[in-house]
Amino acid sequence: MKTNDQLEPNIFVIFGGEGDLTWRKLMPALFDLSQSQSIPAHFSIIAVDRVEIGEDALRKRLRAGVAKFARSGKAVGKEWSEFAKHIHYLQGDFKSHATYKALGDQCAKFEKEWGAKAQRIFYMATPPSLFGEIPAFLAHAGLAADRARARIVIEKPIGYDLDSALALNRTLASAFEESQIFRIDHYLGKETVQNMLAFRFANPLFEPIWNRRYVDYVTITVAEEVGVERRGGYYDGAGALRDMVQNHLMQLLCLVAMEPMVSFDADEIRNKKVDVLHSVRPIPHDLVHHSVVRGQYGEGWIAGKKVRAYREEDGVPPDSTTETFAALRLFVDNWRWQDVPFYLRTGKRLPRQVSEIVIQFRAVPHQAFPPEATVDWQPARLVISIQPDEGIVLRFQAKHPGPKMVLQAVDMRFDYRESFATPSPEAYVTLLGDVIGNDATLFMRADQVEAAWRILMPVLDAWKASPPHDFPNYASGTWGPEGTQGLLVQQSHSWPAPVELAGAHK
Repeated sequence: MKTNDQLEPNIFVIFGGEGDLTWRKLMPALFDLSQSQSIPAHFSIIAVDRVEIGEDALRKRLRAGVAKFARSGKAVGKEWSEFAKHIHYLQGDFKSHATYKALGDQCAKFEKEWGAKAQRIFYMATPPSLFGEIPAFLAHAGLAADRARARIVIEKPIGYDLDSALALNRTLASAFEESQIFRIDHYLGKETVQNMLAFRFANPLFEPIWNRRYVDYVTITVAEEVGVERRGGYYDGAGALRDMVQNHLMQLLCLVAMEPMVSFDADEIRNKKVDVLHSVRPIPHDLVHHSVVRGQYGEGWIAGKKVRAYREEDGVPPDSTTETFAALRLFVDNWRWQDVPFYLRTGKRLPRQVSEIVIQFRAVPHQAFPPEATVDWQPARLVISIQPDEGIVLRFQAKHPGPKMVLQAVDMRFDYRESFATPSPEAYVTLLGDVIGNDATLFMRADQVEAAWRILMPVLDAWKASPPHDFPNYASGTWGPEGTQGLLVQQSHSWPAPVELAGAHK
């Protein structure tokens, strides 16, 4: 275990410490951090949960998750033994004051042993129903009193709608200051997403043409091959709009459309993102059906295997009207982006897993080449691939070798894995490292969450007032409902085919 003496002592408390999120994401990320000198010398993890499990049994279970998911390899031998000594278990009811009294005593014990005050990070790896309750208990027990050292991490979803998001933010604000609240969106921890800032603002090449004069339209796609898997009960109460659009896709929209920041200060960057959301043109209630398409997958074929319909998934009612696909056309009404459409789509059981942003540039203003030279003409396009492969592709026209002038689209490709010897860290490794380092740059602020909900509330209200009668309306293994193309065809646009980086990794 490699520690960093420059970091303050840290007590990392995980509510839901025996759960799936801790097993799959949090503990593997913390283990990876411990192997890269990103953990303080004085560091303890307290897993809090209601289940009866001994400390040794918990460590054994968590070791299996670390061995399966950590980037640092198998958690065997000395590395795991040293790390596991820092894991402690506290059994208790999340709604009992006794649990928080015991937690406070344990934190005080560690600080006494270390001879120093510790940062206390409280991570909500629990069902959303507890997000508003645990902070109140923490405040009542005095565990949030040290404004400089205590902070809380909240997973999505931040509310079910605008009213519930406002209520949750009020509850959090009553126990913690905004600077102490880290609303986590794992998409912002992905290397390519973060690199958007460097790509746009550290290079003089693209920023001058990153505007309505040169950009025709922008598409943002987050597609999944998988269905709802074991999350049917949760997902049916959320749907694609709440589960993906309100957070992940809105975050990507902000990074694409934001104005240059004055500094790399966390609040300066978040201010620019909020400005984007405030500039998004409201969707009138009576025009929702012109700007938004929803869908639900039926049975079909994925990777050569037949898969069942959403309504046949475990935990999903047979008459469910929850959407598993959503596509929107949005406009950002400001000087830079006026009348440039931003098309967002996300869905489950689509042909392949892909997350990418495509900047489609306008065609040249005058076509001087003969018709036979431009049979395969394509406007220039910039593709930022987020997953499964991380990279950037610039598509432009070049002359095909030969005696005649024949133009052909060619790609200039940048692949992260080929360009850098250091592999990209898993998103949670980056984000948990930032929490420990008290860097809020990649985390959502209350006003940003609320602004995103305000954009989507007319859609949710319209859908509630008019339930769908055609579900399921797309087969698994296809790119969604037929109406999805209509969002773009109205303005002579089309969804780009996802790119594959050269030498794609198997």
